[in-house]
Amino acid sequence: MNALANGEVLRLTGALDFGSASAVLAESAKFAARDDLPERLTIDFSAITAVDSSAVALLLEWRRLALEHGKALDFVNLPPNLLALARLYGVAELIQPSRPGAAP
Repeated sequence: MNALANGEVLRLTGALDFGSASAVLAESAKFAARDDLPERLTIDFSAITAVDSSAVALLLEWRRLALEHGKALDFVNLPPNLLALARLYGVAELIQPSRPGAAP
């Protein structure tokens, strides 16, 4: 899995699963420790090829880090199977909060 920072968009590629979770977490911790961390970060999942339940845990950790640093965080192009796992675990609203006026 590679994470490429492009302005305020972090584009993830490859698998986001048990095999990559610890490396992704370490890489994201380094990113979060930057002095020039943007006020709003968008994480793009369009190039993610596979996910498992560890991906849900990563998204929750990223939400926690964003709150801790007082930053806004958006996830875009979330794979349907990742959203299904989040709904199954009862944390979908934490991962992808409803926006006013958004369709259910």
